[in-house]
Amino acid sequence: MLTPGPNMIYLVSRSVAQGRRAGLISLTGVGAGFLIYLAAATAGMSAVFTHVPQLYLALKIAGAAYLLWLAWQAIRPGGGSPFTPRDLPADGTRKLFTMGMVTNLLNPKIAVLYVSLLPQFIDPALGSVATQSFLLGLIQIAIALTVNGMIVLFAGSVGTFFTRKPNWLRFQRYATAAALTWFAVRVATDKSKPLTA
Repeated sequence: MLTPGPNMIYLVSRSVAQGRRAGLISLTGVGAGFLIYLAAATAGMSAVFTHVPQLYLALKIAGAAYLLWLAWQAIRPGGGSPFTPRDLPADGTRKLFTMGMVTNLLNPKIAVLYVSLLPQFIDPALGSVATQSFLLGLIQIAIALTVNGMIVLFAGSVGTFFTRKPNWLRFQRYATAAALTWFAVRVATDKSKPLTA
């Protein structure tokens, strides 16, 4: 959850540009996006991948490539950090919620997480795969909302800190790139198959 991606970039930028309230409203939209992905995964998205393994492989490769692209964005010359906020226009509650949800739904890292990474922690011998998948997803959502909520609350302070300490900003960028690259390799080389309920 600490590796920057579209959700974090959007939430930080929104919080700095429009305030904590706007960031928290956007975060509820992000949470709704997580729930939509979790519901789809629990309802049988894995079954589709079981019957069409090429689709599962394509999603894993696309997800790994996306994570590598995010890693490159963090360390490329002239690359930015999510703590370098962008200017955004002020938006209303409904639009903030919708934009948070859409940002999350368009984030392939989340799809990869639910259909490729979480199944590694599911043991069919312990009971319903759907129940385990749903509970793991709820734990992930709780952690994601907590971490992103703290980021929203402290976005302005963290942004100011990194602006004044360029060496820390550089370290954050390289640490992020290393973590994203590790996850990309892990997803790409994982040999587990999708589990069905």
